[in-house]
Amino acid sequence: MSKITYDYMEDYIRGLIPNREGRLKEIEDLARENGVPIVQKETGVFLEFMTSMKKPKRILELGTAVGFSSILMYEAAGTEPEIITIERDEKMIELATSNLEKFNLGHKIKIEKGDCLEILEKLNEPFDFIFMDAGKGHYNHFLPHCLRLLSQEGIIVADNVLFRGMVASQELVKRRKITIVKRMRTYLDMVTQDEKLITSVIPMGDGIAVTKRR
Repeated sequence: MSKITYDYMEDYIRGLIPNREGRLKEIEDLARENGVPIVQKETGVFLEFMTSMKKPKRILELGTAVGFSSILMYEAAGTEPEIITIERDEKMIELATSNLEKFNLGHKIKIEKGDCLEILEKLNEPFDFIFMDAGKGHYNHFLPHCLRLLSQEGIIVADNVLFRGMVASQELVKRRKITIVKRMRTYLDMVTQDEKLITSVIPMGDGIAVTKRR
């Protein structure tokens, strides 16, 4: 379990969510069977909710994996949004490209190959919705670029911000994860202490932070 909430709460909440069907379920099942990190069940529903409510025209995703969350956001938005998603792992790019082709979305969801920071530096056009789900130890480095690229009424959703509970409890911190935990705490300080931003940290999945300008 995630160590973010009590196991019985997590089990109950996940039990409320209907199982997916069709090709998206096939992608989800294959990813989980092969240990590919994709958004947790309740986080996926949260993404659907946020994109369906926000109805973004342009979405930026940091961390493509197999393309599951990109496809999820595209279908939920209802606006046929343009999505740019960044990934550096060749195997993931290959799998994601194949999955996008199954949904005929290769023309709407563009995979940018490379390091997130390097790609972010090259982007200039604004995005209505940014989903941060890559390089857990670099969210604090991604943030200035994401704020620069965020439209005036845009939203940033950052996943894994409580990182298996370690960010919230020193007792859970594992030695090899100290740097990630420190940097994630820095990120949360940045988005909660900045008077120009308003952020809600939600103990769901592995922890979600939703940020927008005041």
